[in-house]
Amino acid sequence: MAILELRGVSKSYGEAEERVDVLADLNLSIDEGECVAIIGYSGSGKTTLVSLLAGLIEPDSGEALFEGKPITRPSPERGVVFQTYSLMPWMNVAQNVQLAVDSVFGRESTKARAERTHAKVSMVGLSHAADRRPAELSGGMRQRTNLARALALEPKVLILDEPLSALDALTRAKLQDELETIRVSEKKTFVLVTNDVDEALLLADRIIPLTPGPNATLDHVFEVKLPRPRDRHALNHSQQFKQLRADITAHMIALGAGRAAAVESISEPKPITPLRLDERRPPRAYQDAAKSPREERYVEFSQITKTYPTSKGPLTVLKDVDLMMKKGEIISLIGHSGCGKSTLLTMCAGLTDVTLGGVILDGREVTRASPERAVVFQAPSLMPWLTARENVMLGVDRVYPHAKQAERLDIVDYYLARVGLADAMDRRAEQLSNGMKQRVGLARAFALSPKLLLLDEPFGMLDSLTRWELQEVLMEVWARSQVTTICVTHDVDEAILLADRVVMMTNGPEARIGKVMPVDLPRPRTRKALLEHPRYYEYREQVLAFLEEYEHGAISKKNAA
Repeated sequence: MAILELRGVSKSYGEAEERVDVLADLNLSIDEGECVAIIGYSGSGKTTLVSLLAGLIEPDSGEALFEGKPITRPSPERGVVFQTYSLMPWMNVAQNVQLAVDSVFGRESTKARAERTHAKVSMVGLSHAADRRPAELSGGMRQRTNLARALALEPKVLILDEPLSALDALTRAKLQDELETIRVSEKKTFVLVTNDVDEALLLADRIIPLTPGPNATLDHVFEVKLPRPRDRHALNHSQQFKQLRADITAHMIALGAGRAAAVESISEPKPITPLRLDERRPPRAYQDAAKSPREERYVEFSQITKTYPTSKGPLTVLKDVDLMMKKGEIISLIGHSGCGKSTLLTMCAGLTDVTLGGVILDGREVTRASPERAVVFQAPSLMPWLTARENVMLGVDRVYPHAKQAERLDIVDYYLARVGLADAMDRRAEQLSNGMKQRVGLARAFALSPKLLLLDEPFGMLDSLTRWELQEVLMEVWARSQVTTICVTHDVDEAILLADRVVMMTNGPEARIGKVMPVDLPRPRTRKALLEHPRYYEYREQVLAFLEEYEHGAISKKNAA
């Protein structure tokens, strides 16, 4: 008998004209000990599905069953781990977990409950931090605490609602491994709700897409018969994994394409020369040595070193970074957290001073911030009270002061249309989703007609399926402008998809360029074409191997050289 079932479940919110249909005719059966992954785009109703399984809400029609009986309320037999941590900030790790233990096992002795708490804290690797409060923990440690609290209920089923989506790639990978270890050792049934295809493939026995809403329903079932235990590096060599990954990706792309709003046809604006701000030329010795054509050394990092003063003495984050870029080239900077990727990018932007060496752009040294170097950060920093159009116009007014208002408006509307916001130009930023806000950020950057586009993990705060969409948007808009671009990312697939070269950074302190990998793949690129290209997994293996080499801390300077 199935441990969890949905039979013809539908769910809506509101009444009459305010009614929003979320889920329609969901049918699902999950066996004990199975791990089923539900994947879907933001807004498709994944969290509503979790709430139904947890007993937090009831269906409008149909039945949600646990061990054959209707689910009518929450139960410790169904533990839930949400994306947000919901920890008590004034309590330490052990006390937060103890809350769950006391609620279910209140009749046990104080000693027995303390032993239960210690066991779950230890299980998630937090014994060393048991007395720390949430404010003293990293994001990964907070989510471990959340997981320990759910496990302390001794649930038969663990429901995971995008539990790792807010974490960096390395922390996410470590917690994925821990989840699999716990699932096997505790013999738990897992329901994993995620937007990450790779995460689903690593953990699940079955992957079931949820169609985009309204009236979302469970779609085609993908059986995952990859042998366990699954190692993410070994999977890179598995033909079965590659085919299944490509099939699921193509299916999700097709679902996403079906929900995409039509983009208005807006003609390309007539060319207008942007205002260029003069900057200091490099030293005479550099100019004498620079014999290559400007096109070949359009951007140059020359012996860049960055040192910060600290109470314990100078801390050198980057040391002797040398790199040249051609005009129109895209490079991806990748490496573990703390390797100085973002520091290097902010020095390119003129937002951070260079300690030694210099950044040269189009024959001039970068000494200060300028719209010639447009930056798109993880959070786009929009004015919430302004519309999408007004936010983009802020930069356009500065860069094209000599143009007519109608010409500037043409530029703004053109780029907003290109990023898929033709029907949302007049919506205030506070009314936009995170993905839409980042589209405004991209439109604003391209509208400046920059010499250099700097992307600092621009999609890092978005779910993976929304990232796919915006990566495609970025590639489409870039193809028209051919702007020289540097992208900082944690995402191996993103690095390969975007770049002409992937630049891999060693760990800090004194981080430097450890390896540069040319990416000889045809353009225009799409994620679907990338997965089908015979060399893609070869490139992926090179980057994964480099990151694995540096995963456990800095390697000696001798080995890094």
